[in-house]
Amino acid sequence: MNKTILITGAAKRIGKEIALTFSDMGWNVIIHYNSSKQDAEKLQNDINKVNPNSAKIIQANLDIDEDIERLIINSRSMFSTLDVLVNNASAFYPTPIKDASLNDWDSLVGSNLKGPLFLIKGLHEIIANNNGSIINITDTNLTKGVANFSVYAAAKGGLQSITKSLARELAPNINVNAIAPGAMLEPPDISWSDEKKASVIENIPLKRMGSEKDIANAVKFLVKAKYITGQTIKVDGGRSLI
Repeated sequence: MNKTILITGAAKRIGKEIALTFSDMGWNVIIHYNSSKQDAEKLQNDINKVNPNSAKIIQANLDIDEDIERLIINSRSMFSTLDVLVNNASAFYPTPIKDASLNDWDSLVGSNLKGPLFLIKGLHEIIANNNGSIINITDTNLTKGVANFSVYAAAKGGLQSITKSLARELAPNINVNAIAPGAMLEPPDISWSDEKKASVIENIPLKRMGSEKDIANAVKFLVKAKYITGQTIKVDGGRSLI
């Protein structure tokens, strides 16, 4: 029986690469998306051409309680098993404190903290039945403090904190870990100049940007590493050393 992974925000970028990596391993893949329907459908079709009937998609807005519940119910029934949950979906944009609003709070906390927490609540029993894993995608910059991103940092910091709490609470049947990416990609819908990329790389000891594959490989490692729980793995080229 094939194992199954649910990846939130899986239609593009890092989530897409995680989906492709686990499909290459012969897993079933549940591709969650919010607004990127065409990208999700294309990814599903590409995977199913290689591994028929192994990829399914589901839309849900993680800011909306009813959507979270629907995602939980459908994820339980799409395949005969659910072994891994990757909380990858993330809203990301600046909120200078003079402009921060309740709508910003709802949006950033919804996808980055509330959604992941209640997905874990709704899915942990089926994951535990398979001695599975939960992996939360956080951010390597949480410990540094980045101006104008206080609401995002609060949400991601909360996600990193509950990683430790739930690692204790859900042991020994589920491993709960986090991955904190560093400089991987430009922010959505933004293209960096060569000068901007050079300035970012200058502060990375390994002197290069990371890639989606680096995060997918870290997820793959943690899924197999059954004696690791409650940890945050920084995949940042050593940027957090500085």
